[in-house]
Amino acid sequence: MAKQLIDLSVAIEHDLPSDPPEMIPSIEYRDHRAGAEMMAAFYSIDDPDRDLPGGMGWATERVTCSTHSGTHMDAPWHYHPTAEGGAPAWTIDQVPLDWCMGDGAVLDFSDREDGFAIGVEDLEAAMDKVHYRPKARDIVLIRTGAMEHWGTPQYMMAGAGATREATLWLIEQGIRVVGTDAWSWDVPLLLQAQRYAKTGDSSIIWEGHFGGIERWYLQMEKRCNLHLLPPTGFTVICFPVKIKNASAGWVRAVAVVDK
Repeated sequence: MAKQLIDLSVAIEHDLPSDPPEMIPSIEYRDHRAGAEMMAAFYSIDDPDRDLPGGMGWATERVTCSTHSGTHMDAPWHYHPTAEGGAPAWTIDQVPLDWCMGDGAVLDFSDREDGFAIGVEDLEAAMDKVHYRPKARDIVLIRTGAMEHWGTPQYMMAGAGATREATLWLIEQGIRVVGTDAWSWDVPLLLQAQRYAKTGDSSIIWEGHFGGIERWYLQMEKRCNLHLLPPTGFTVICFPVKIKNASAGWVRAVAVVDK
């Protein structure tokens, strides 16, 4: 059977305002002419135009960004220093690789308003709608529609997010990796902060993430192209970059779909 690969990762782009200012990536591009100068110095070349093809050298880039820039996977260390049972939380270089490949499912909440809090009943209704029953090690992706705002400051305030109860319920079904097309697995943080200011209810603060204090799980944020996926019948591959002692790692996530 033919396979189709669907890229689920956004590119890391220079000065793209889809993050808070301190997290916006910066990329310094060094073209082939700059590379020729570096090679001339390294190899003691007197005439780069004579000794290098077309007078050109290597192209390189210098990237400054957060481990949470672009499509990335959060490790349990991001949520809290300890996880299930009080054990030391894993950093991204410690996550089990066998968790990072599995059968996928997409649950569509793109018709919900920004800031909608996805509860257990909402998950069950979305699963019933597409006749999906979760099994151990499935990778569940939430489509919120937030990606329509990618590249703009509005992205950080767009989409629905999972509650603590919904997150823990997914883990209880055997799910170990989840993902979203939104900026956060939680309700957009600014909206969450506004609700806390009104209610004083601290239980809503970063509640989806804080579920990782009780149970082991990994989550991916800033996924794209979820609208191209069928509800089920595909494989997700999402190995994170191995960054020592880090709270997250960038992911080139791919869905493998049977055509």
